[in-house]
Amino acid sequence: MRNNNATTVLQTKYPLVQAPMSWMTDANLVATVSEAGGLGVLGLNAGQRDVTSSPEETANRMRQQIQLVKSKTTKPFGINIVAPRSGQSLSDAIFTDALLQMAYEENVTHFVVVGEAHEELFKQIKLHDGILIFRPSTPTIEQAQLAEKLGTDLLVATGSDEGGELPEQEAGTFTIVPAIVDAVNIPVLAASGINDHRGVKAALALGAAGVYIGSRFLVTDESPMADEVKKYVIRSNFDDLVRVSAIRRSLKTPAALRYADMYRIDPQKDTETLIRQHGGMRPGMLEADFNQGVISVNIGINEINEQSSVAELVESLMTDII
Repeated sequence: MRNNNATTVLQTKYPLVQAPMSWMTDANLVATVSEAGGLGVLGLNAGQRDVTSSPEETANRMRQQIQLVKSKTTKPFGINIVAPRSGQSLSDAIFTDALLQMAYEENVTHFVVVGEAHEELFKQIKLHDGILIFRPSTPTIEQAQLAEKLGTDLLVATGSDEGGELPEQEAGTFTIVPAIVDAVNIPVLAASGINDHRGVKAALALGAAGVYIGSRFLVTDESPMADEVKKYVIRSNFDDLVRVSAIRRSLKTPAALRYADMYRIDPQKDTETLIRQHGGMRPGMLEADFNQGVISVNIGINEINEQSSVAELVESLMTDII
């Protein structure tokens, strides 16, 4: 019997998860999403402005963000966890392990795991009574069914319409969501290109039990993204996006155009590593440094045409959904 009630699993008012988005979340955004009825999720670099190479410092920074969220809401929220690589033990994935141990101490209940299904990781989260939301980096039937077997509570089916890091395959939302829905018996959240109420309704019509949204939350009052970048996104459309690496698009910042030229001339060139070496999403989106940074959003950008509060956005997305 298919369990399609995402709100029951999430323990939220709405079947809505805010994507972690690494640098582009903080305690204020996450708490506000949860207060509005969705599930707010802290990204790996939530609330930060610089990088640390210490697993202990990474965990301590996340602890501070978790405690800040708790001071702002009593509603459920989650943290992002990157799965160890295939064949890697959890103890060898030192950043992931440090974050997990801290999260258990802080009684975090919701874990948004990204990567490949990992038996040791999934079993440990379930042993700590965690609610496991799994987003395969590249969704496949095999990954979905394995994740279900290993105890995943909710699956995220991500199409190539998304912002952030793209799946390896080119299947769009309308292709991948029904394929994953038909392959498993647990709720599936649709991700990629969903920016308004029409997108939510379309996702549900495809069989999804709810939605997983990132880009649209960037252009809210509570988002930590720089105000100049929010205005840039609002005035842009999908014609303003360019492929900058094998797994990323960006608006046409000076930096993005340089990466796009390199990638077009030599698609085998690892421009993604260059982007990460220069700070990833931080310089362009958090600091509005367009000469050094890229701005990664989904291709439904035409529907992002105004800034609002998180509460107003969630209400508009979820009207008549439940």
